[in-house]
Amino acid sequence: MASKDNPGKRPTVSDVEALLFHQRGKPGKLEITPTKPMATQRDLSLAYSPGVAVPVRRIAEDPITAYDYTAKGNMVAVISNGTAILGLGALGALASKPVMEGKAVLFKRFADVDAVDLEIDTTDVDAFINSVRYLGPAFGGINLEDIKAPDCFIIEQQLREMMDIPVFHDDQHGTAIIAVAGLINALHLTGRRLQDITLVINGAGAAAIACVELVKAMGLPHDRAILCDSKGVVYKGRTDGLNQWKAAHAAETEARTLTDALQGADVFLGLSVKGALTPEMVAGMADQPIIFAMANPDPEITPEEVAEVRDDAIMATGRSDYPNQINNVLGFPYIFRGALDVRARTINDAMKIAAAEALAKLAREDVPDEVAAAYHGQRPRYGPDYLIPVPFDPRLISHIPPAVAKAAMDSGVAGKDIVDIDAYVAELSARLDPIAGSLQGIFEQARLNPRRVVFAEGEEERMIRAANAFANSGLGQAILVGRDQEIEQTVRTLGIELNDAVSILNARLSDRNTDYADFLYKRLQRRGFLLRDCQRLVNNDRNIFGSCMVALGDADAMVTGITRNYSVALENVRRVVDPRAGQRMIGVSMALCRGRTVFIADTTCHETPAADELADIAEGAAGVARRFGYEPRVAFLAFSNFGHPKGERSETMRRAVERLDERGVDFEYEGEMQADVALDRQAMALYPFARLTGPANVLVMPDVDSASIATKMLQQLGGVTVVGPLIVGLDKSVQIAPLSATANELVNLAAIAAFDING
Repeated sequence: MASKDNPGKRPTVSDVEALLFHQRGKPGKLEITPTKPMATQRDLSLAYSPGVAVPVRRIAEDPITAYDYTAKGNMVAVISNGTAILGLGALGALASKPVMEGKAVLFKRFADVDAVDLEIDTTDVDAFINSVRYLGPAFGGINLEDIKAPDCFIIEQQLREMMDIPVFHDDQHGTAIIAVAGLINALHLTGRRLQDITLVINGAGAAAIACVELVKAMGLPHDRAILCDSKGVVYKGRTDGLNQWKAAHAAETEARTLTDALQGADVFLGLSVKGALTPEMVAGMADQPIIFAMANPDPEITPEEVAEVRDDAIMATGRSDYPNQINNVLGFPYIFRGALDVRARTINDAMKIAAAEALAKLAREDVPDEVAAAYHGQRPRYGPDYLIPVPFDPRLISHIPPAVAKAAMDSGVAGKDIVDIDAYVAELSARLDPIAGSLQGIFEQARLNPRRVVFAEGEEERMIRAANAFANSGLGQAILVGRDQEIEQTVRTLGIELNDAVSILNARLSDRNTDYADFLYKRLQRRGFLLRDCQRLVNNDRNIFGSCMVALGDADAMVTGITRNYSVALENVRRVVDPRAGQRMIGVSMALCRGRTVFIADTTCHETPAADELADIAEGAAGVARRFGYEPRVAFLAFSNFGHPKGERSETMRRAVERLDERGVDFEYEGEMQADVALDRQAMALYPFARLTGPANVLVMPDVDSASIATKMLQQLGGVTVVGPLIVGLDKSVQIAPLSATANELVNLAAIAAFDING
């Protein structure tokens, strides 16, 4: 069977290591974490008695409100009786628990679905069904797992009829959906149509039956699919070794053996055993044969064995150490995500097909840096060795659930409609990527008012990908600064097609060079620069050239930074662009942690700011918070809380507060205070005179050292995403990325630059 849950390259682990992994700390892989505060007696009164009685009565009056007041709408039960655990056989319900816990973890990791594992200790089909059928009020969906055939067919069919929530046996349908996604692209690459191929499926268990049913639902004629089991071809008239599920797919054919069936066949889907497919059988298949050998852990035939007899085959397996792993984790988390979000009553063929088609479409797109990193820097490209996305592709959650949800709505099984699909896609992206949620408003504003953004280091692969993604997202025009031939060669090597909104500008050949050099000379002639020095800078330094473009109105914004240290890039930009009149240039970092967003300043520019400078920093950072949609509550941080203990920097922070008092600013501010007081409402309650109405969301640091240390420490410790430092207060919109920035991070910065956080 196909690999179900291994989301990356298969590691080699010892028995001891595996046992220690599951044993250390809290045994197992799951725990329950409350989503509401439980710190006070009032919290407990609201969470339980007497407060809980209110939603109880409301749900009794209107059952659908259970989705509003409980976790039902995001809760899936992962259920097994342990009769077919992985490839280990019937080891019992208790032995299946580590697998079910693992499945629950994958639901959470990949689609933010909360899952609970339930192991039912019976092999009696009716008893199992009766144990599960009454769980509907507790869950939004049921994921059946590791149940032997044919019991799994009976159990799923009857539970689907009895329950008004999705019941999905992943061993069947998950494998089928991923295999069909790969098949769609294999057919695309070989120029075939589904309705014209001959398909041979070897193995007639749960996954194989699901595969043949799904391809038929997509349009494959009945007699073009030949099902084989251990006794040979399942043909019309055969009587031995058949059950109702096999017999339903009996073909009108003269073939009696797998060898017979494969003569001239276009596609082989294997869900059987190692060695079932021989090189001789492969040799007899049609030109450009498509071979999905999905037996696990060892495929029916290896790619090496196929290569000995065919050089035109397209292959997939269930293993992570070969290309095109048919991995169920690409499917079940996202299918349930979409089904839950529209409160689907079932998961039907339309939803399965939509998931397969969305997966196939995603594989044809340029892959992000996160995927390339998982491939040790080798970026996969759509083709025979990359038919389906990989599990760690961050776009899966924003591509698959919307397709599933839309299919549910269109086919009439949704209990709730999603009116704005674009907003839903944005919400999905934000579930696992806090940056996506925080920047969504900025992206929308950028699309409404598209700008021309310079990508200064235009010959760099990451910049090219970012510029193209920026244009593909409709955020504006992207200008790559660099040599045409170098950029075009890199584009060909990458195998991408540049959007029409991406242009290339060679600084040496620009007809604006003289104007830029004259402009720069007027700025630098009293700082030791000759005209020829300025001309050389314009010709050779892309940061200078790009900054001149922005300064003289030939572009609206610029992003740079991946080839030079931040301070060097900033120095070059400052040679061309001045601070905005009446503003101080500062660096602001945005930290996103557990649903909270905090802006930290100044992280780049002022080493030991004086009180007036600190007040300016506070005003600038508060303005950034407002541009991102937050009402600023500013805290001036120090070693002390309101005079105790005393310290030199603490006194400076106190004077900064006094400066804001004098200016009469229109946002909340307070200080000096320690970080815990600023961020914790209860700690702040010890100081009833404090003017903040809630925890601070803008933190003004006493010096650049503490600001830089704090943000980098947060980034490295994990659990916090840091964006920036963002440059605030320049007369023109320029953002500088960290040296290690990915293409996605560059797109985010380019959108921020286009939006212009200065206002």
